[in-house]
Amino acid sequence: MVYGFAPNRETLGGTAYLIVEKDGNTLIDAPLWGKPTAAWLAQQGGLKRLILTHRGAIAHVREFQRTFECDVIIHAQEAYLLPNLSVTTVTDYCALTPTLEILWTPGHSPGSCCVYWREQGGVLFTGRHLLPSPSGNLLPLKTAKTFHWPRQVQSLKALQAFCAQRPLAYLCPGANLGFLRGAGVIANGQQVLQSIVVDADATTAVAT
Repeated sequence: MVYGFAPNRETLGGTAYLIVEKDGNTLIDAPLWGKPTAAWLAQQGGLKRLILTHRGAIAHVREFQRTFECDVIIHAQEAYLLPNLSVTTVTDYCALTPTLEILWTPGHSPGSCCVYWREQGGVLFTGRHLLPSPSGNLLPLKTAKTFHWPRQVQSLKALQAFCAQRPLAYLCPGANLGFLRGAGVIANGQQVLQSIVVDADATTAVAT
């Protein structure tokens, strides 16, 4: 089971997700912290781990870890942003569990990652590496805060190759969900992902 949270104003409208599994729940990025959030998470069985897909998704991580004693997982290049906090770092690729994999997709930020969950036909959490555009297409978007656009283009190609070897039913972006016109998630994930054509000289990719 996957739950999506409301956009978090503390992470510039970022969307966090909760994966509920028998062996422990996983939070993808940080939702808005507060007593209602903590109580609801406790009702779902608490947290085993919190995965941060990029540096902009960090908010109240200490409170989540202190409350639920969960592991905090972040890319090694951005771990310095969480000083004096116990974290687990990843590099290029990490198979956390038999159902959870993390792929480093730098470009949006130095430590940007995507998270793949093997259940429910395959779900990819894209963080801010891929976002819905105003037209509703899922694309890498070049913004004033983009760390390295050519690397983001390369990361998209690597992500396409990675997912081509796995079932992929749904895509869950980490922001801009309003552009999905209420859909919440993107279905036909494999087709949508593989249809993105990259152009390193353009400001965005194109969905064919």
